[in-house]
Amino acid sequence: MAKVNVQLAPPPIEIAYETAREPNGIVRLAASNGHSRQQVPKVTYSIVHAIRGRVRFRVPRLRYDVVYGQNLQALLEADPLVTGVNIKPAAASLVVTYKSSLVTDAKMRSRLSCLILAASEAGIVPATNNNSLAKKSTTDAESSWPGMQLSVVATGLAVLGGPLGLPIPPIMVAGTIALATLPVFQRALAGITTERKLNIDFLDFIAIAITTFQGQFLTPSLMLSLIEIGENIRDRTARSSELQTLDLLSSLGQFVWVERDGIKQQIAIQEVQRGDTVIVYPGEQVPIDGSILRGKALLDEQKLTGESMPVLKKKGQSVFASTLVREGRIYILVERVGNDTRAGQSIRLMQEAPVHDTRMENYATKIAEKAVLPTLLLGGAVFAVTRNPARVASVVTLDLCTGIRVSIPTTVLAALTYAAKHGILIRSGRALEQLAAVDTIVFDKTGTLTKGEVSVIDVESLNDSVSNLRVLELAAAAEQRLTHPVAEAVIRYAEAQQVVIPSRSKWNYQLGLGVEAEIDGETVYVGSDRFLRLQGVDIEQLNGHHRSTSAIYVASNGQLQGKIKYSDVLRPESQEVINQLLTVEGVEVHMLTGDNSRTANAVAATLGIPPTHTHAEAFPEQKAAIVRELHEQGKTVAFVGDGINDSPALAYADVSVSFANGSEIARETADVVLMQNDLYGLLEAIEIARKAKQIIHQNTGIVAIPNLAAMAIAVVFGLNPLAATVVNNGSTVVAGVNGLRPILKHSPNKALPAAR
Repeated sequence: MAKVNVQLAPPPIEIAYETAREPNGIVRLAASNGHSRQQVPKVTYSIVHAIRGRVRFRVPRLRYDVVYGQNLQALLEADPLVTGVNIKPAAASLVVTYKSSLVTDAKMRSRLSCLILAASEAGIVPATNNNSLAKKSTTDAESSWPGMQLSVVATGLAVLGGPLGLPIPPIMVAGTIALATLPVFQRALAGITTERKLNIDFLDFIAIAITTFQGQFLTPSLMLSLIEIGENIRDRTARSSELQTLDLLSSLGQFVWVERDGIKQQIAIQEVQRGDTVIVYPGEQVPIDGSILRGKALLDEQKLTGESMPVLKKKGQSVFASTLVREGRIYILVERVGNDTRAGQSIRLMQEAPVHDTRMENYATKIAEKAVLPTLLLGGAVFAVTRNPARVASVVTLDLCTGIRVSIPTTVLAALTYAAKHGILIRSGRALEQLAAVDTIVFDKTGTLTKGEVSVIDVESLNDSVSNLRVLELAAAAEQRLTHPVAEAVIRYAEAQQVVIPSRSKWNYQLGLGVEAEIDGETVYVGSDRFLRLQGVDIEQLNGHHRSTSAIYVASNGQLQGKIKYSDVLRPESQEVINQLLTVEGVEVHMLTGDNSRTANAVAATLGIPPTHTHAEAFPEQKAAIVRELHEQGKTVAFVGDGINDSPALAYADVSVSFANGSEIARETADVVLMQNDLYGLLEAIEIARKAKQIIHQNTGIVAIPNLAAMAIAVVFGLNPLAATVVNNGSTVVAGVNGLRPILKHSPNKALPAAR
């Protein structure tokens, strides 16, 4: 039974849908309102084709029921995860595209299925905000202004009517230029009215206006083309704001199982209320905060707390949203839902972080803006002396603005493209700029500097007649096909050691304790020291230094044979990356962790991070506070983390870094995502950013030197506006081509491939 809550007019009612999948893949629906069955037309549908982010349904009812089609379209368009809806009634076809980065395909298809079924209810009204839709339409209309197309048309007309001498009416060319200039005029006006200053766009507008009135149509049209190219590239280097709305519910499953009045039913996650009983099965995430009513489970809390080892929880103990049930089944009394959960609080803290303009605001742009007023004054002085508008137009045309606003975004886009091809997703120009300036890097420990998974570090025999290899063989045989992280680590280690794993016959696994198995005629116990004691195994020799909390023990035929130590080990590249950051890159390195001080200092000492830069027992609020404190000290801070508990610190950092396999919240919060899931990518990203900054310095000189020289000539001797445009645009093109060098460069750091 799947439950969907839809907003109707009159007030909302709750409808439960029973679905049945037939052998041919078609799903049929019957609905009930309350406890009585309501007769509604059946809705059948099937999936015709599906790829990542797009699915095509066949819904026969679309052919003859217009109202149903309208309801369905309204519901789908109101869904925040849906990006496109295409309904063809004649073909009974429904195509939906969606944000595949925010939801798995399986979850989205389940979500769409419920909307297909819900649309059959008469009078359905999508729960959406008409104002937001109107605002979106307005924004789309503004962003769809064909500035680039108009400037290209204006250039073409100017060439045809100028050098080629075709009879093009001047009013047509001037009108096209005027339309193409509208965005420039709007930005100039906004600078005067909102920012109270004369900006680059004002200077461009003056130059375009003067040359257009003089009939020099080629000059303003070429300027407009370059301005539009720069603006388009600049906007492409800005991070989309759509992903900033990511919340906790979108990172969890869309539906959950609850028990109400003794009946189990599956409902939408938004329908869960305090006091409900939620059932969570193996492999599922806990969707709420609450306490266990019955059952027990092994919970992986790493993404929430940073703890790499799963925790066994039983009746009466608390569990938290976003944690994963590795083994067992639990019934949970709901106490907090959504953003009121512990994970939700972390996300709320993240959302309170300051929002930055993600477009690159380089020092060169600021220099260009400072040149606006002097250029205007110089042009005014030239006109006062010569009374020649053409010389004024030359002076105003020979500014630094156009070249800089084209070359900088070109360099940024080239660097972002190059980084993406090398497995590094840098989301915006601002992120690239901040990455080049980073002088302090803060690492989360678990899952970032460490692997975030259990690994075997030692196998030790405690019986002189049994070898270490035999201890490993017995443990691997007993643990095979179990889903416990330690069991998986033992199997991986045994396979790496090329151990021949004996077969296992009878076996019995006790959750949170260990496993009993029959192997080669022996009764073998593998588990905690408590488990062995319960089985009657003498473990007196474990007293003293032999006992370890990060170890499992192996016994056979009632006798202790050995132990296997495990730990969350460092990533293989962590040591080298930290060394290079400290010695070569010259940055300050900090480490944050929720672990105790003893564990944190031991890891930090191994990596060469001083105790003063090691922060233990740090919860999400403390992590964010430490990042803010470093920022307030005047440092440019990068934070590297992968869990939900890291998301507040990621949001407050100047530039945030995560991994492709990190939690969805952390991945979408991050400015930089290392797609190959290793820390070498961080070194590459910093190198790419610094190289891009060097090229931007070069481009500033490429633009400034010829323009300043030509401006001196224009002031003293005079210069034709077209010649001024050639100098200005020529330097812009050269700088733009130079900005493409990151794409042509073979490798950002020759040492890195070998280091891998």
